[in-house]
Amino acid sequence: MITSTRVLLVALVLIAGWYAWTWFAIERRRSPPGARSARGADVALGFATDFFDTLGIGGFAPTTAIFKLFRRVPDELIPGTLNVGHALPTLTEALIFIAAVTVDPLTLISMIAASVLGAWLGAGLVSRLPRRAVQLGMSTALAAAAVLLLMTNLGWMPGGGEAAGLGGARLAFAVAVNFALGALMSLGIGLYAPCLILVCLLGMSPLAAFPIMMGSCAFLMPIGGARFIRTASYSPRAALGLTLGGIPGVLVAAYVVRSLPVTWLRWLVLVVVLYAAFLMLESARRRL
Repeated sequence: MITSTRVLLVALVLIAGWYAWTWFAIERRRSPPGARSARGADVALGFATDFFDTLGIGGFAPTTAIFKLFRRVPDELIPGTLNVGHALPTLTEALIFIAAVTVDPLTLISMIAASVLGAWLGAGLVSRLPRRAVQLGMSTALAAAAVLLLMTNLGWMPGGGEAAGLGGARLAFAVAVNFALGALMSLGIGLYAPCLILVCLLGMSPLAAFPIMMGSCAFLMPIGGARFIRTASYSPRAALGLTLGGIPGVLVAAYVVRSLPVTWLRWLVLVVVLYAAFLMLESARRRL
C-alpha cells in the first residue's frame, strides 16, 4: 500500500513540476510582466472556489458564474482559464488526500486509471451525444441517488459503510462507472458529485471518495491546461489569480473535510449531489 501510494504521489509531484514550468516558460517568452500580475479579486475568487471544490462541490461552475456576472474574462477564454487556473490547486487536493486518506491501492489506482482512460478513449464518442439529453439524464440519476442517500442517512434503509476499498463485482462496477464519468467530462459534466455518490452507495467511507475523485482530475487537468497555455486560449492574469488563491483555499478546506465525522460527511455528500443535480438541470433548461 505504501509503495503504491508513493508512486502516485511522486507522479503527481512530477506532473505539477512539469506543468508549473511549462506555464512559466511559455508566458515568460510571450507576455510583458504587467500582463502576468494577478488581481486581488481573482485571488479571492480562487480561494473561495477551490475551498468549495475541496469539499466536493466543484469549482468550475461558481468560477464561470462570477466571470460572466462581472465580465472579468471573455466567454471564449473561460474554459481555458478554468483549466489552467484550477489545475495546480486540484493537484494540491490530490496530493493531500492521497497521502492522508487510506484507500485500498487496487481500488484507488484502478478507478483513477479508468477515469483517465475514459477521458481519452471515450471523449470522442460521448462528445457526439446530445449534451442536453446527457444533462437531463445525469440530473435525474443524481436526484434519485440523493434520495437513496437521504434514506440511508436517516436509517430507513441499509447502505453506506466504512470500507476503504472494493473487490470483485463491486470493484468492476465502480471502474466501469468511473470510466464513463471520465468520458462525460468532455461534456463539462463534473466527476466529483457522481463519484461521491458511487462510493457511498457501494459501501465505502465517503472520505475514501476524495482521493479517488481528486486523483482522477489531477491527472487530467494539467494536460488540458497545458494545451490552453500553448494556444493562448485563456486569461493569464485571471488564471494566475485562481492558482495563487486556490492553493491556500485547498489547504484550509482539506483540514475541514478531514476533521468532519463520517456522519457529517454523508450529509455533505447529499448537499453536493443535490447541488450538482440542480446545476445540470438548470443547464439543460437553458438549452430549451
